[in-house]
Amino acid sequence: MKVLVINAGSSSLKYQLIDIEGEKLLAKGLCERIGFEDSVHKYAKSDGFCTESILSLHNHVEAIDAMLRLLSNEETGVIKAMDEIKAIGHRVVHGGEAFNQSIIIDDNVLDTLRQCIDLAPIHNPANIMGIEACRQELPGIPMIAVFDTAFHQTMPPKAFMYALPYELYKKYGIRKYGFHGTSHKFVMKRAACMLGRPAEELKLVSCHLGNGASICAIENGKSVDTSMGFTPLSGLAMGTRSGTIDPALISFIMEKEEMSIEETTAFLNRKSGVLGLSGISSDFRDLLKASGNGNVRAKLAIDVFAYRVKKYVSEYIGVMNGVDAIIFTAGIGENNSLVRKLVTDNMEFFGIKCDCEKNKSDTGVEMDISTDDSPVKILVIPTNEEMEIALEVKRVLNV
Repeated sequence: MKVLVINAGSSSLKYQLIDIEGEKLLAKGLCERIGFEDSVHKYAKSDGFCTESILSLHNHVEAIDAMLRLLSNEETGVIKAMDEIKAIGHRVVHGGEAFNQSIIIDDNVLDTLRQCIDLAPIHNPANIMGIEACRQELPGIPMIAVFDTAFHQTMPPKAFMYALPYELYKKYGIRKYGFHGTSHKFVMKRAACMLGRPAEELKLVSCHLGNGASICAIENGKSVDTSMGFTPLSGLAMGTRSGTIDPALISFIMEKEEMSIEETTAFLNRKSGVLGLSGISSDFRDLLKASGNGNVRAKLAIDVFAYRVKKYVSEYIGVMNGVDAIIFTAGIGENNSLVRKLVTDNMEFFGIKCDCEKNKSDTGVEMDISTDDSPVKILVIPTNEEMEIALEVKRVLNV
């Protein structure tokens, strides 16, 4: 069964075609700068073939059409006809409290997604555009919405409620939602396989560390807390996001810098984090190079990032009264041995012991980097959100 996975952004379309029976990637691509005359379409097959072209893609419908032409072309394609695509899985960032699991998309679901736009004004409209474009270009094929927020709907109220007047929760849905749920769920299942135990018996702390980053406490197969909140801005210091700060700082910065609400929001989301601290880059490869050359601010940015991760890991071990494994995933988690070392150093009190030799590998492969006598395992697990979406499609359709 071939499943098409779609991740639509405001001016981009990321996709993968997956043979779900063998859990095999057949082809993947990315359309960028949709709406411009010089749109870029990158495409690659699992056999190593790849191509890149400059097109004029005015909207997502045209991007879907370009994707389908490459997927079915005699020379570049991996399918002979559109009916080989049996289902489409859409990444949807925010499902609010309406959706606690993936769901088949119909008109009612689309209407509810539109009602969630206030909760994710940047992401949800783009996700909806992707759904509507697929409806137009691939009518009749079942489509499933897979939500970033759904995995975290198992959090108890004491974890997701803010200490604000309760009426704001009832009126506007103001609460912690959490994100990266698809990634946390995927690595949870892989960790269970690596440990040879059911996820329902494990206590895990999952560290999704990329340009966007979040920590998740997973107990007995369920998310019980996570570092991101009402929006992806809270929690860890990230590539360009500030993470959690004193709320009073917002009005202070607005007054001192004479910023509007929109400018301040952009400042916290796009000019802060390790970029703001270092003054160099949001890319950890650049920060490591600069730090190695003696740049004090680059080192500070790395230290602040790792310190925040360590704090959340420690906090969530306390929340769950123990932990069986710490998981590192996403770009930084999979490929940055220094960050993993900084996070796990001086954690022997919790039974966390990192093997320095094992941890030297920055190849992004699945591995256990804990010492042989470590009571808590330290696992590096490459995430695969697209595969998890495809697996969710299979589960929902019961095929």
